[in-house]
Amino acid sequence: MGVLVLNQREVEELLDMEGCIEAMEGALAALARGEVDQPLRSLFSPAGGSSLIGLMPAHRSGERPLYSLKTVCVFPENPKRGLDAHQGTVSLFDGETGELRAVMNASAVTAIRTAAVSAVATRLLARADVRSLAILGAGVQARSHLDSMRAVRPFERVLIYSRTAAHARDLAAESGAEAVESAEEAVRNADVVVTATNATEPVLERSWLKPGTHVNAVGGRPPQMMELDPETLAAAALFVDRRESAENEAGDYRRARAEGAIGPDHIRAELGEVVIGSQGGRSNEDEITIFRSLGLAVEDLAAAEYVVQRAQETGAGTTVDF
Repeated sequence: MGVLVLNQREVEELLDMEGCIEAMEGALAALARGEVDQPLRSLFSPAGGSSLIGLMPAHRSGERPLYSLKTVCVFPENPKRGLDAHQGTVSLFDGETGELRAVMNASAVTAIRTAAVSAVATRLLARADVRSLAILGAGVQARSHLDSMRAVRPFERVLIYSRTAAHARDLAAESGAEAVESAEEAVRNADVVVTATNATEPVLERSWLKPGTHVNAVGGRPPQMMELDPETLAAAALFVDRRESAENEAGDYRRARAEGAIGPDHIRAELGEVVIGSQGGRSNEDEITIFRSLGLAVEDLAAAEYVVQRAQETGAGTTVDF
């Protein structure tokens, strides 16, 4: 049996942002229609450690059944080493026989598919006339989100803030953006905001957001996932990739619930429900909208399948006996 193996460089080349955005929209729609399924991710962290390992399986039924499994290690200190915080593999298994079909680098899949999902959210929820973008963070996710945001909206100005000022300056210089000295300065006049940090405490305050802003909250250290303050969540229409994931894994959402800032019905819709039209999106031009991204195994399945398709078309990767 031949197994296709794809390294990080190959995945980055094959998983183009435009194609991944469309694949993510399809995956979210399939989830909303009940065509794909996944459990909550399983996380294990040794006592006293900051690192963890997560298992994220998914299954698609239908004419082309498929299993996927992402095994991902999260090492929050890796950016200081010049490494992605997310390390691991995504594997695809034949849905009829269980045979392993492909194994690929998970860092590249995670970086690109996460940003692509935020692009779907921005395309659906942000105002049509947005012109300014703020990004909090300057790591792997900040870089990929800069690409994905520009793929769906014509931003005229991009402001970047990072606690490590040199990282913000480097990313700004590479991308034609501007580095600023505080999160508030980046956010104050932004039409779209991306929070892509490893924060365990809120990095965004309600008072900084102007009417009509759209926020993509994609970071936070799992399982705490804490980037937004309760006041921000209470003031906004909240959208998620999956309700069950938000209710169990989103620390900022759980904190707002525990403090009584929001009620049990505060999540307006899953993003896939907006894609298929079963739920509405933004209700008016002044409404603040938030997409709280948790990252789903069904997204990894769709991204990996797209990568394999591109690899078969281009001859990329290495096939090994297994």
